[in-house]
Amino acid sequence: MVTEIADFTVLADKQEQFADAVREGLRHVSDTPGFRSARLTRSIETPTRFVLLIEWDSVEAHTVGFRESENFGRWRGIVGPFFDGAPTVEHANDVVVHP
Repeated sequence: MVTEIADFTVLADKQEQFADAVREGLRHVSDTPGFRSARLTRSIETPTRFVLLIEWDSVEAHTVGFRESENFGRWRGIVGPFFDGAPTVEHANDVVVHP
């Protein structure tokens, strides 16, 4: 399993609309084989910063299965209008997990 970490800066005064768009758009992400779960977080100190954490079976499930699918275009069409600049996306593996 890998975690996609997508860091977004959202247009000022559009934070609630962005969160609603993510809720709507995640149906397209979750339809992708290899999707496991998703969680959206929002910075307390910087309210226009959101971090989306998506668990995938593999990096390829995200980079090929999702990013090269029609679902990616649907997703970006829903959430993209709220971006204030391009998101930063990385992949990570768990090193330590503690309940």
